[in-house]
Amino acid sequence: MKIEKNTVAVFSYILSNSEGEELERSSSDEPTAYLHGHGNILFNLERHLEGHAAGDTLEVDLSAVEAYGRRHEEASQRVPIKHLLNTGKGKLRIGSLVKINTEQGPRDARVIKLGRFNVDIDTNHPLAGVDLHFSIVIRDVRQATAEEVAHGHAHGIGGHHH
Repeated sequence: MKIEKNTVAVFSYILSNSEGEELERSSSDEPTAYLHGHGNILFNLERHLEGHAAGDTLEVDLSAVEAYGRRHEEASQRVPIKHLLNTGKGKLRIGSLVKINTEQGPRDARVIKLGRFNVDIDTNHPLAGVDLHFSIVIRDVRQATAEEVAHGHAHGIGGHHH
């Protein structure tokens, strides 16, 4: 079966920047599963995966614009600390990754200045402005269940994962 709309694709990957520095990787025992055609991964990465089948390997290069966009230096704001969810370990520090609720849902941000009650955050995606390289191995492709299509996302390798 090939990856197409309403299939669930399971893949392992290594993500690096244009200098070859590894940024992240999926663990070998927990590959990534997504519902194709529903905007669950980067649009341009999804476009490159379409038509591939289990066992395929591919290398995908995305420019910053094709991935998370350009960095916008003006994309910072001051918010009350109580409105943040610290996604890292321990105390908030400059550089900590946080989430903030917006009208469009939760958004990733990075702390750039700490105050007693407020914090200045950079709302650019952490990988904005970075050219990306993906090394991918397609592990499995299957037809999505009706429930997955209705929910708009894959329910994980072993079942429902919300």
